[in-house]
Amino acid sequence: MKMHNPPHPGEVLKELCIEPLNLTITEVAEALGVSRKTLSAILNCRAGISPEMAIRLGKAFGTTAESWLNQQMQYDLWQAEQAVGNVEVKRLSVA
Repeated sequence: MKMHNPPHPGEVLKELCIEPLNLTITEVAEALGVSRKTLSAILNCRAGISPEMAIRLGKAFGTTAESWLNQQMQYDLWQAEQAVGNVEVKRLSVA
């Protein structure tokens, strides 16, 4: 089932994983083995969750990589539908 206007996974990461543990961006970036700049871009919704980052997040927070990638896919699909949802496309079929 598609979610209506799903949150960016960076928002989920911040609100459900980082803030409850009272962690700083620096602490989380070091634990994940990424730069503070990389993590900040995700948390501020300027970058998405890559498969590699999904694996890192899964290991760090005891979740699955699939859950992070699914959140990213739902967010990306919603954004794309809003941008091109009314585009005229000719239906094609195999004879």
